[in-house]
Amino acid sequence: MIKKTLCFSNKTQLTLKLGQLVIRLPETSDEHSVITRPIEDIGIIVLESRFITITSALMACLAENNVAVMICNDKHIPSAMMLPLSYNSQTTKKANAQIASSQPLKKQLWQQTVSAKISNQGALLAEKCSEETGCMAIWAKNVKSGDKDNLEARAAVFYWKNLFPENYDFARGDDTHPINSLLNYGYAILRAVVARAIVATGLIPSIGLFHSNKYNPYCLADDIMEPYRPYVDKKVCEIIDLYGRECGLTKEIKKELLSIPVVDVKINNLRRPLMVAVTITVASLAKCYCGEIRKISYPDM
Repeated sequence: MIKKTLCFSNKTQLTLKLGQLVIRLPETSDEHSVITRPIEDIGIIVLESRFITITSALMACLAENNVAVMICNDKHIPSAMMLPLSYNSQTTKKANAQIASSQPLKKQLWQQTVSAKISNQGALLAEKCSEETGCMAIWAKNVKSGDKDNLEARAAVFYWKNLFPENYDFARGDDTHPINSLLNYGYAILRAVVARAIVATGLIPSIGLFHSNKYNPYCLADDIMEPYRPYVDKKVCEIIDLYGRECGLTKEIKKELLSIPVVDVKINNLRRPLMVAVTITVASLAKCYCGEIRKISYPDM
């Protein structure tokens, strides 16, 4: 079942009643001011307004149902996330296997991750730009254990230069650029999808394959989402084609970005919604940690 993503951008009261999310809109007084939604149908909730109230009973129920709750900052970009402490019945077994995993195994899994990311970036470039993109396929094929040659960075320079033309005046590190606002919002949604799947699988989101910042509680999510980033990039390209390159994070555009969990993804030769594909990827990672398989299942663009 595909879980829904709900975003609240206005003053709202969120409570719990009989296993249902109760949404009250205080500024309206008609019969449509109270809406209910089954919590088991929800995957992600985005709290964007500073004037939202939510009860602790509802928060506990959301955690029990593995709903990721994202809180936005004053720039309307998700800046915090709530996930359950334990959701999978075999959390201890899988977490112990994750902790005990060897450095060579992590480097091999990171090699697969970078290779899949570059391959998907190359596929998107081949679709969106007129430049020759054969170098991306070569780099994807030549990634070594641990990506010791840093081909991920080399590919990134070529990728961003050609995905958005020079007249867009785009630089990935420029947080003031409107395109980066779209990308960052989309990546935050993707990160929530991946973190939610990690917890549901019984793994520890703070212990990554490559990312290891001690202040980052979602290092593993930041690793696993890498091959999925081009799907966000593709959605942003579609938005720019439709609304123009100077478009901001309007209500309509946020709605487009909130559809990222349900975009079509090809994984294991089957078409799946991205949210389902991510669960397949994370489940395969858990099997790698437990020594059952040696390869992560990543999407193929």
